[in-house]
Amino acid sequence: MSNKQTIGQLMLDVAGTELTHDDEQILQQAQVGGVILFARNVANPTQVRELTDSIRAVNPNILIAVDQEGGRVARLRQGFSPLPAMGRLGELFEKEPILALELAFSCGYLMASEVLAVGIDFSFAPVLDVNGVSQVIGDRAFHQNPTAITPLSAQFMRGMKSAGMATTGKHFPGHGSVAPDSHVADAVDEREFDEIFKFDMQPFINNFSLLDALMPAHVIFSKVDDKPAGFSKVWLQDIIRQKLGFNGVLFSDDLSMKAAHMAGDADKRIEFALNAGCDMGLVCNDRESALLALNHLQKNSELVQTESGERLAKMRGKLPTWQTCLTSTCENLTDWQVSVEKIQAQFFVE
Repeated sequence: MSNKQTIGQLMLDVAGTELTHDDEQILQQAQVGGVILFARNVANPTQVRELTDSIRAVNPNILIAVDQEGGRVARLRQGFSPLPAMGRLGELFEKEPILALELAFSCGYLMASEVLAVGIDFSFAPVLDVNGVSQVIGDRAFHQNPTAITPLSAQFMRGMKSAGMATTGKHFPGHGSVAPDSHVADAVDEREFDEIFKFDMQPFINNFSLLDALMPAHVIFSKVDDKPAGFSKVWLQDIIRQKLGFNGVLFSDDLSMKAAHMAGDADKRIEFALNAGCDMGLVCNDRESALLALNHLQKNSELVQTESGERLAKMRGKLPTWQTCLTSTCENLTDWQVSVEKIQAQFFVE
């Protein structure tokens, strides 16, 4: 059976901590290839693993994702190790760069090992934006300067990969230098391409060898194209695929966000995203829109790309059991404990 048949190109969410009948019905549809979990889906590690196992019982080929960046963007909290905002690593880098790089690896490893242990394939991480004027990025970014973001994020991704998790750099080509929050407003960056390339894009470009996926920003870079990057063939095909030679997965950012509405309703948004070059489109926190997008994909099979299925298959995580990782039989238990202790001592102990 081909990947085109086994991995759909729509990622959506589920209602709560257990699957409802409606959830099960929608997850059975061939066009649904991913689920993203939010805080409402999380009570504790055991419950999350039961939820992810039940999702795979309905659709064994599905990819399960989460936003577990650290700091204020952490969907997994109760029973999970706290992670600092990545900006804290940037602050430490100014004073003790070697220690900051060591802890960046530990943060990536710890995040990935705990996320994988509860049956989630990957976190949409790391954030490679600069901490500039953006109202939504801030200390989610490692630093204000791309030359510091590059090594810190590289170490974080090496930690992720050491645990067995694929990496996703967001929000290409950079959301940090435009002020509006694209979740709630249109965001337009009026700089020339060369300025964006030499500044915001550098952490992405310099880390391509460590990146398995990219998530484009819902930002219009008006000197490059009149569409948000995630809907733009110029950005996704001409620049990312051809000019930069990136062959990994392209995930849309949430197509329910305000800045994505310029394309129309969810059926048009998913069409625009996939036609532009995204391998998977996300429609989150809006079941009506998710169903509209699903129905559109069911009626328009030409939007499904075999190449996308092949790329998406590579995003599968190495999923241990949560119980195994809390016993002495876990081969990586020592690494996990050391990471917890290092991070706690540096960021969470007064």
